Amino acid sequence: MQSSPDHPGNANLAIQLAPDELRAMRLAISASREALDAGNQPYGATLVSADGEILQVAGNAQVTSGDGTAHAEIVAVRQATARLGAQSVRGSTVYASGEPCAMCSGALFWAGVTRVVYGATNPQMTALFGGESLPIRCADVVAGASPSMRVDGPVLGEEAMAVLHEAVARRSH
Repeated sequence: MQSSPDHPGNANLAIQLAPDELRAMRLAISASREALDAGNQPYGATLVSADGEILQVAGNAQVTSGDGTAHAEIVAVRQATARLGAQSVRGSTVYASGEPCAMCSGALFWAGVTRVVYGATNPQMTALFGGESLPIRCADVVAGASPSMRVDGPVLGEEAMAVLHEAVARRSH
C-alpha cells in the first residue's frame, strides 16, 4: 500500500526503492532479528535523515526496558533525538520491519517524520500473532495529516515476515 497526500491508501504493488533505501530496510529487518534474540518483540526500524543519512537503527525494547511504548520506531526516534536533537528528525524517513501501529504512526508524525516505509503489513502480523491488536493501518492513522506523511509498503515483506515466522516457531518450542 502506498499513501500520498493526494491519494491516501492507494494500492501500489511495484514500489521501487533505491539501493540505499533497500539497505535501510534491511537494517530494520536485521534489528528485528536482534530484538527477537534479546527477548523482545521481533520489530526493527531505521531512521534516515532528510539528507539520506542513517541517524539510528533500533529494535523493539518492550521486554528488556519494561516500557510498553518501546516499539522500534519510537526507540529510534528517542535515541536519535537524545543524541542529535529534535530538529535532526524533521523531514526524516522511518524504514520499519513491520507496519507501524497507531501509537507509532502518531508518534512519528509528531516527531516530524514525513515518510514511512514498512515491510510486513498489519493484517499479516495480526493473522500470524493474533491476540491484542490495534487494527488500524498506518496510512489511515495519518490520512489527512497536515503536513502530510507518505506511507509506502509493503517493501521486502517476505524478508520481514521471515523473522516474524521465526518468532512464532521459537514460541512453539
